[in-house]
Amino acid sequence: MARRSSTVSASAAPTEIEIKLALPGADPQAVAAALAASPVLARRKAQHQTVFSQYFDTPDQALRRQRVALRLRRLGSVEQPQWLQTLKTAGQGDSALSVRGEWEMPVPGPALALALLQDSPWPHMDANGALSAALQPCFVTEFERTTWLVRQRDGSQIEVALDIGTITAAGRSWPLCELELELLAGPPVALLALAGRIARTVAVLPLAASKAERGFALQQSATVAPVLAQPPKISDTDPLRTIARRVLGEAFLQFTANLYRLQTSDAPELIHQARVGWRRFRSVWRMLRPLLPRVELPPLQALRPLLDGLGALRDLDVARTDTLPPLAQAYIRYSQHEAGIAADIAQQWQQLHTALSQAASQERAAVRAALTQPAVGAALLALSHWLEMLDGPLAATVSPLSAKAQGRNIQSLRRRALRLAKRLDCTLHQCQHDHSPEGTERQHQVRILAKCLRYSVQALAPVLPKRLQQHHRTAQQLQERLGAARDLLQACHLVARWGGSPLWRAFLQGVAAARALDDLPPP
Repeated sequence: MARRSSTVSASAAPTEIEIKLALPGADPQAVAAALAASPVLARRKAQHQTVFSQYFDTPDQALRRQRVALRLRRLGSVEQPQWLQTLKTAGQGDSALSVRGEWEMPVPGPALALALLQDSPWPHMDANGALSAALQPCFVTEFERTTWLVRQRDGSQIEVALDIGTITAAGRSWPLCELELELLAGPPVALLALAGRIARTVAVLPLAASKAERGFALQQSATVAPVLAQPPKISDTDPLRTIARRVLGEAFLQFTANLYRLQTSDAPELIHQARVGWRRFRSVWRMLRPLLPRVELPPLQALRPLLDGLGALRDLDVARTDTLPPLAQAYIRYSQHEAGIAADIAQQWQQLHTALSQAASQERAAVRAALTQPAVGAALLALSHWLEMLDGPLAATVSPLSAKAQGRNIQSLRRRALRLAKRLDCTLHQCQHDHSPEGTERQHQVRILAKCLRYSVQALAPVLPKRLQQHHRTAQQLQERLGAARDLLQACHLVARWGGSPLWRAFLQGVAAARALDDLPPP
């Protein structure tokens, strides 16, 4: 069955409203079977078709820079194809829920027919024809699509589409295994409700990146790049709910996008950036929560196994790739110079490194397994739903604030940030030269406060006092320095756990004790 084609109209732009969900799991066919057997779809007729799409852009990716996608799609067999041309404009960009312009129409064959886009933004985008002349194929997607039509009691109609296949660009391929829920009739909240019902029995992962975005990323690099923090534009004239939605949505995107990427890559930086995204989300929410008293996060207890696994894996990755290798080389050189036993020390290090690498592989498998648990996906989807209801088209109706009330909100936010900076300064002063157990606990508090201040100021900088930027730099330095000390202590624990020799443990404990004397800068 062909997908619904938007009706091109000069009076109203056709709109595609959909939710995109990745389906974690090593076996796409097993995932497909679980989906087909879910209570939502088990009694509904499925239709199947083969889909081939080719995406176009200019050599300098002029369309991508405007977050526009242009494609030709072949439905059915090579012998009896149906060709569709589609132009899509930008959606929100940080959410699995996408609301964007879509102009789709049949074309005679496997060639662009840009003249048919007269009622779309294309004529305005390409007024002089330069874009049309520069277009070239960039990448292709090929997948098997299974669709179900879901009609609900509220009158809504939703097409559920399962896509299993590949994205291919520059001779490289990435797997596709994802679910799209497209609204055909009814309110957008019906999409969120149906996605939640599916997530009760099938593991899902909110996915903001479109096939086009992933195709362009693959075209540019064979490696799976981590998603870094990109604080959004905010202003002190924005309602507080809008500010919260933008900054929290961007942090949540960083978290989930790196979770998606780590399914197919072992790169340690993906784990690091996923955890940074989550820390940023929690830090900013702590800052904003008292200012939004009637807004509560959904239950997140189901995420604990995933978060604990990410933390354990990050500790192993840091120990085996960052903390221990330079110490090992220094220790080997010292042993060779002083005692002539470098060969034994080198062999012990190699054995330890192998054990830590094997442990990291096991922990990475456990993290991926956690993503295949429906409860984890349901919690992530609930958080995505919560963000959508916070501000924007799906948000509950909230009376607009007066300029005076908005000003009070921003002032309250600034005071909270300044109090956090003062609290960090006071706690740092208290633990200077204090090596008692209480001092060690205060050092941990300094690290937590520094982290919270750093991420909050980074995300909310446009609406905070400029003098907090110095506190941001101090917090970053503190977090990095105390983090390095914590990483060394954690490495000592991991060496003991995974079979490091007594000599190695004694060496690392000595290094840790020496560094503990200088783990905080002077007041």
